[in-house]
Amino acid sequence: MNPLIAQDSAQTSARRGHGTTALSVNVNKVALLRNTRHLGIPSVVRAATLALEAGADGITVHPRPDERHIRAHDVHELAALMKQWPQAEYNIEGNPFHNLMDFIRAVRPHQATFVPDSEGQFTSDHGWNLAAGASDTARLRPLIDECRALGVRVSLFMDAEPTAMPLAREVGAARVELYTEPYAAAHGTPDQARQLERFAAAARAAAAAGLGVNAGHDLNRDNLTPFLRAVPAVLEVSIGHALIADALELGLPETVRDYQRIIRRAAAPA
Repeated sequence: MNPLIAQDSAQTSARRGHGTTALSVNVNKVALLRNTRHLGIPSVVRAATLALEAGADGITVHPRPDERHIRAHDVHELAALMKQWPQAEYNIEGNPFHNLMDFIRAVRPHQATFVPDSEGQFTSDHGWNLAAGASDTARLRPLIDECRALGVRVSLFMDAEPTAMPLAREVGAARVELYTEPYAAAHGTPDQARQLERFAAAARAAAAAGLGVNAGHDLNRDNLTPFLRAVPAVLEVSIGHALIADALELGLPETVRDYQRIIRRAAAPA
């Protein structure tokens, strides 16, 4: 294993206390429901607490400029909560050219996931374009350098393109988060095997470039195990929509425990 990845993996494993893929629970949809009324319920902090108590390895938020779900006070309240859970990771996602960097500077999470969303985008649907001449590359580098100086790991949200992985490393990222919606859409279809090989190739290329690998978007209880079995050395999955939907049926603590069982099952010998 690349020494940089080994160090990153060891630090992450030490924080969460086990060697399998970490589960970071995205609580955006809890905030979305809360924001439909003015009662403060459901509580984002309470949901995060329940997830951590049930064994989540981290909490993810994606505060968008329009605050349609996570709001500024949520970011700060969750930062205070995470100080009580030193073994868990706080991951803040967003576009660093919009509102993300102010949060990074203020709360210094363990990880910042840079996502190339437009301000009004419905949901994340593509990774960064780091090809030669791409305008974002030069703009990203100083912000990644700033995060590193603050002690914050940067993960870049990327499409599963093997040739793009060295470019993510060149711009200064420590990890990539593979955008998994194409795999999720292909799950259970004849295209599943091809998509899994595509993601596995991207993960191998990331490792060869010295990057750690995260994954997220539309992963769920049905498609997570085959993904983790096929794609090597995934350090972390960030799951929100499906997990919160499952929690409506199972309850949040049991849902988190079930996702952790699924992750362990994927790591067990076949």
